[in-house]
Amino acid sequence: MNPEILLFIIKLVLGGVVGFFAIMIMSKTRELSWMFMVIGFLLSYAALVFELMVQLGVFTLGHAFVFEIPLASLICTVVPSIFFLLAFIFKLLKK
Repeated sequence: MNPEILLFIIKLVLGGVVGFFAIMIMSKTRELSWMFMVIGFLLSYAALVFELMVQLGVFTLGHAFVFEIPLASLICTVVPSIFFLLAFIFKLLKK
């Protein structure tokens, strides 16, 4: 078995567990900071699935580039981090 595929399988399984618990936390609390944290976890899992699909050749990255970086890869990297940053900012503002 290809080590990269095995690594993706491990990431998908652990990411699925994190996503499950994130959804459980979201149903228990309605704080804005936790909502952004959960959204960040779910988007990072979606980015991982997208990256796997690109590696397997199901999707292509397209022709849009920003500073010679494929736009889809840039969005998959930046957007979850933005939601984590928003979660931390709202948690700090609440105190």
